[in-house]
Amino acid sequence: MKRENHTMVNEFVFQGFSSFHEYKFMLFVVFLTLYLLTLAGNIIIVTIISIDRHLHTPMYFFLSILSTSETVYTLVIVPRMLTSLIGLSRPISLAGCATQMFFFITLAINNCFLLTAMGYDRYVAICNPLRYTIIMNRRVCAQLVLGACSIGLLVALIQISSVFRLPFCDREVAHYFCDIRPVMKLSCVDTTLHDIMNFIVSSLVIVVPMGLVFISYILIISTILKIASAEGRKKAFATCTSHLTVVIIHYGCASIAYLKPKSENTRDQDQLISVVYTVFTPLLNPVVYTLRNKEVKDALHRAIGRKLLA
Repeated sequence: MKRENHTMVNEFVFQGFSSFHEYKFMLFVVFLTLYLLTLAGNIIIVTIISIDRHLHTPMYFFLSILSTSETVYTLVIVPRMLTSLIGLSRPISLAGCATQMFFFITLAINNCFLLTAMGYDRYVAICNPLRYTIIMNRRVCAQLVLGACSIGLLVALIQISSVFRLPFCDREVAHYFCDIRPVMKLSCVDTTLHDIMNFIVSSLVIVVPMGLVFISYILIISTILKIASAEGRKKAFATCTSHLTVVIIHYGCASIAYLKPKSENTRDQDQLISVVYTVFTPLLNPVVYTLRNKEVKDALHRAIGRKLLA
């Protein structure tokens, strides 16, 4: 059924966390704390990797790119969310909404494929250790990063051109940022075809990299189980645990958010799921790779030691 004249809509307003009005200040404090920890943690990881020569390996090159991507990812979404929680939210223009959605899609997909590249790196390191330096050379690493970024840019351009070609009747976005589904719900026309296309694209950019990581770990585990000594198996598994932890949580959240039927959850449930992958997941890298990774912890100790001796 056609709604009011769509030509009047030239900006959107975020409803934000209107259902949690009495908890807004508490949410602001929690999200601000997590945001600052995410920024600090990812900046520390990028800095440590850049200054410590022991971490100048493909695995940590990918990690530094992932941390940089996660940092920009949070900058795109979280500051505006925080301002809305303290009542300073302002309307966002269609161009501003499209820009936010563009960066969100690009970086989210980029992160998915970077995790796949890291999985391939672990596969080569464990299954082909003698050829590791030959296979994972600088050129290959740069190509994998460029490929991840290119896929993100391409999908974002396709999605943005599809969504913002629609006529809009309503201006209140039932979310705290410009995600695809909440914005499409404001359209005056039937979006069934767009919903199907969005689901297909979401499935491909989540299932394909997730499947490649899954295959990598099947091969990795089969190789590790062939190692004769228990100590050797333990050491091999230890090189994968940090990445595997991040992969499970990252792809798990993405799958729940984008591969479920659109009417399955309420708006509040959708927002809580979104909070997990926009606020909590970006904090995973610094937490997992500093608390569970011996090489990064050793690099931190060396950096702190040099600072104290200077």
